[in-house]
Amino acid sequence: GAAVVAVNPAEGEWLCRVAEIGRAGARLAVEQQLRQAGSGSEGDLWLLFAPIKRARLDWLVEKATELGVSALLPVWTARTQSERVNLERLLAHTIEAAQQSERLTVPEIRQPEDLKALLAIWPATRRLIVCDETGRGEPIGPVLAQLPPGPAALLVGPEGGFDQTELDALAKLSFVTRVGLGPRVLRAETAALAALAVFQATAGDWRRIRTR
Repeated sequence: GAAVVAVNPAEGEWLCRVAEIGRAGARLAVEQQLRQAGSGSEGDLWLLFAPIKRARLDWLVEKATELGVSALLPVWTARTQSERVNLERLLAHTIEAAQQSERLTVPEIRQPEDLKALLAIWPATRRLIVCDETGRGEPIGPVLAQLPPGPAALLVGPEGGFDQTELDALAKLSFVTRVGLGPRVLRAETAALAALAVFQATAGDWRRIRTR
């Protein structure tokens, strides 16, 4: 029968052969394990983002999945323009992107939450890297290159940027690191993916060789 690669996040990735096809489905014969569960390159990296327009949000979620985030957290900010988030549609995009990029896991998608409320319960052991469009953050590359190992999260604001009261509140938190993304003003989805790429290159899994 035809060769099929089957993935189960709890048990890993397996090479199978189609043994039987019937009206109710197909039966696969397992030949060998290709990757063990937990052997994927995905680290413990969250992406916090203010919801944006539908097509751009779909694209952001798809590419963030390919870039290896472990969780996606929509946050309401003072200048968030989108009023709702279709979590089922976003989940479908993450599943498709995980399959395309050969991930063993699909990122968790959290319910949207107010930024202030989320910061009030934030785990202090998780470094929160805030993409600050005002120019007050240090260049992202050198900062992330010196980041100690451990769980981390990237926060990207809405179109129009963070409100000043939000920036002031973030600056007072010990677990926050503010970074800049260069001399140009980036769209929200561009900023998120640029920050993710720099993180993976300097502090994340792009420093490792692909095993398969």
